[in-house]
Amino acid sequence: MSLYSAGVEYGIHCLIFLVGAGGDSREASVRDLAQLQGVPQDYLAKIFTKLAKAHLVVATEGVRGGFRLARPADEVSLLDVVNAIDGRKSIFDCREIRGRCALFDGAPPAWALDGPCAVHGAMQTAQQRMEQALAQQTILDLSRRVARKAPAEFGSQVDDWMEGRRDRKIQTTNL
Repeated sequence: MSLYSAGVEYGIHCLIFLVGAGGDSREASVRDLAQLQGVPQDYLAKIFTKLAKAHLVVATEGVRGGFRLARPADEVSLLDVVNAIDGRKSIFDCREIRGRCALFDGAPPAWALDGPCAVHGAMQTAQQRMEQALAQQTILDLSRRVARKAPAEFGSQVDDWMEGRRDRKIQTTNL
């Protein structure tokens, strides 16, 4: 079972597509992003509502409207996205079983419960490190990683695809 929802994956991928070739923000509708990536549009709309509420994206007006990043891509961390979509999650819920040992016969000695639980402490350290790693990576970092992996023409193909979608919307609206 994963800690984070599929919405986090969808949201991060969508935000990567909102980063243009020079690291600037590009606009796209939820419908276009859903179709581009083959993800459910209704679910993606709910994700973008959360991203907008967290001030990570802003809606754009008009026929060509959609969403764009609310701030530069190098200022949007993966932790920002995770928290916006799934909320703050603890990876561990300490049940304080250290005092339940059968040898204690229902009356644990003070040493058994003294200080913080070692297991809980280890899990808190793991969570802090994971959150630090997510906080250190930005949407721009991932966008650049994808760009290095993809063929050089992929970015312009995405731009052309999105532009074609916007042009069709305008033509349909003008009819």
